Amino acid sequence: MTHRRTLEHRRHSLSEIRDIMNSMKTLAYMETRKLSRFLDAQHAVVRNIELAAEDLLGFHPGILPETEHAVPAYLLIGTERGFCGDFNHALVEHLESVMQERPGTTPLVIAIGRKLHSLLEGNTLVVSRLDGAGIVEEVPVQLNRIVDELTMLQDRYGMLAISCIYKDMTGVIIQQQLSPPFRHLLHRRPAATNPPLLTLAPSILLADLTDHYLFTALHKMLYASLMSENRQRLTHLEHAVSHLERRVEEIARQCNALRQEEIIEEIEVILLNATAGHEGPRGFT
Repeated sequence: MTHRRTLEHRRHSLSEIRDIMNSMKTLAYMETRKLSRFLDAQHAVVRNIELAAEDLLGFHPGILPETEHAVPAYLLIGTERGFCGDFNHALVEHLESVMQERPGTTPLVIAIGRKLHSLLEGNTLVVSRLDGAGIVEEVPVQLNRIVDELTMLQDRYGMLAISCIYKDMTGVIIQQQLSPPFRHLLHRRPAATNPPLLTLAPSILLADLTDHYLFTALHKMLYASLMSENRQRLTHLEHAVSHLERRVEEIARQCNALRQEEIIEEIEVILLNATAGHEGPRGFT
């Protein structure tokens, strides 16, 4: 009886954990639905800015600033919460591989997300640690913190060549030049045959496009990273829930078997008592 009750208590506890994980799955799924809408909009905005910059640089390539003396910096977008597998470990491993490919360089590292912070504890390259976004509604606040931090670092170290390392919505690690932007557009042939009519000096227009691009591209990267995090969390939780369900079923079978043994023992006791009662005490003749 005591062993069966222990197992039933264990089964009840595992069932509660399973229910909590199912709730976490639902929340993660809801986040992916919201993020998909935001990502579609951000992709369109980023693409429009790149098209405008492509037209501008096609006729004014010399206005793009040189990055020869810029300080290299890496922005790592990790997670604020756990239960997402090796998400943060993969980012750290990618950073380490980049460092091995560029010996002798001492870049600045800005780490986003408390789960990532713990993996970079003691890393002397990390100059900033910022909290991440747990839900889509927290992304704008997180974005403002990042922009403020990058501005402060640029004031301290001078011009930064910022690359962002993050996971896109498919879970693939992306390393993308964030600032100064548009270098990948330099050798593209402009779509128009005549230069665009400008109301601003080309360098001023480029500076405005750069500000808009930094804001929208960061938005897109943060949304994509959060989407990848929640998708990985969904997969991780599905495996965990499946394991718990199998364990709960196994314990239920054990409880049923023990209960059957208890019933059989009770029947045997009843039969033995009944037999003893029928025989009764025998008298002397």
